[in-house]
Amino acid sequence: MDIKKSLIRQYRAGLSMMRECIEKCPDKIWLSGQHPRNYWRVAYHALFYTHLYLMPTENDFVAWDKHRDESRILWEKPAVEEPYSQSELLAYLDMIYENVGIWVDELDLESKTTGIPWYKGMGKFEHQIVNVRHLQGHVGQLSELLMAKGIDLTWVSKA
Repeated sequence: MDIKKSLIRQYRAGLSMMRECIEKCPDKIWLSGQHPRNYWRVAYHALFYTHLYLMPTENDFVAWDKHRDESRILWEKPAVEEPYSQSELLAYLDMIYENVGIWVDELDLESKTTGIPWYKGMGKFEHQIVNVRHLQGHVGQLSELLMAKGIDLTWVSKA
């Protein structure tokens, strides 16, 4: 069994489902939600942390060129910011999708630590499972908002 190949397929499946959540989202829903849990911000948060947690360590992370630090925050009281557009987040998603294979191949899945200071007590492999669950949790959150408005989405089992 090739664990890295499986991880890459599951990341790409989750990102494919996130793509559909972004592409099919009407403008009214894109901007909806109680600050800081607006639809667009939840999508950005999921992409940002997927990207970050795919790195060997926090120090290896290079933020997306349009990153605004408070946009990733879904807790406390971050600043109210201009929303990212759907096309901007699709470009970010594409960058992650295109690089996920390279990034996963570079991970030491045998490492006893995550490389992320706030994730203690687990190794890198388990952290990757957490990362896929985190992405899919937010895909579920966003897809439910769309499905409640009659917008159907496609389940992707592997990509």
